Amino acid sequence: MKPLRIGTRSSALALWQAHWVQNALSEIGLTSELVPIHSSGDTNLVQPLYEMGVVGVFTKELDQALLQNEVDLCVHSMKDVPTQLPTGIVEGFVPKRGPAGDVFIFQQKHWKNLSQRTIATSSLRRQAQWLFAYRNDHVVPLRGNIQTRIDKIKACNWDGAIFAQAGLDRLSTDPTIYTPIDWMIPAPAQGAILVTTRAEETKLLENIKPLSHRPTQDCIQAERDFLRALQGGCSAPIGAYASVHNNRISFVGSVTATDGSRHIEVRESYDRQDPDIGKQAAETLVRDGGEQVLDKLKSHD
Repeated sequence: MKPLRIGTRSSALALWQAHWVQNALSEIGLTSELVPIHSSGDTNLVQPLYEMGVVGVFTKELDQALLQNEVDLCVHSMKDVPTQLPTGIVEGFVPKRGPAGDVFIFQQKHWKNLSQRTIATSSLRRQAQWLFAYRNDHVVPLRGNIQTRIDKIKACNWDGAIFAQAGLDRLSTDPTIYTPIDWMIPAPAQGAILVTTRAEETKLLENIKPLSHRPTQDCIQAERDFLRALQGGCSAPIGAYASVHNNRISFVGSVTATDGSRHIEVRESYDRQDPDIGKQAAETLVRDGGEQVLDKLKSHD
């Protein structure tokens, strides 16, 4: 049998994730090779993501390679994947999720004592939630791979920047330079990896399905359904996090005005078997004032 060709972005984090998938495949007897693919999201590092106006800015080149049979599988950070997969592409497996939260990398240990800080992030969700918590702060855009972003904090003399903890952990970044932001609601599917393949690859799908982690799948499904129901793209200031406790799913979701002026949250517990958790949570959020925030966001698009 020819080795499976794994499509991946070429950043250090993407390659780490692709190697992890390669090891998982080898444990079930499947050999594979990596095929690095440059994505437009990695090429244009000037514009903030939300200004690029492209659905699947980190995924479309990999999707094309998959549909054109140049690769057999693609590995994605799931939070970058649009809630609707392209026709002909399906979920292969979702391994156990890594840490889902956000962390703050700081320059000075006493950053909390500053009356006003300059914080870097290109995520509208992180910007919005940070400004809701710290109204006086100034947020600047920050793009690039993880090490580039860390280096830029010091070079630009910013007070800090916000990152996903999973990425820092996967690249063994020194944990003494960051602190968890335990109040910040992460992006839907943050910390999770998605492996996709072509819908027609029934034998391959059958072989790799056991590599999925069911609790992660259930939580991710609820979070992505929530995002889809609110008609938010990957860059919208929408947060969602679900966790399994026995046969219940605890769900927290949010939408925040980009200037931090309003923040609406939903916190609910649902039966794990309920297929409409994300949709119900979205309806609750809209009813509790989320609709006005969402309408305002859409009017600014």
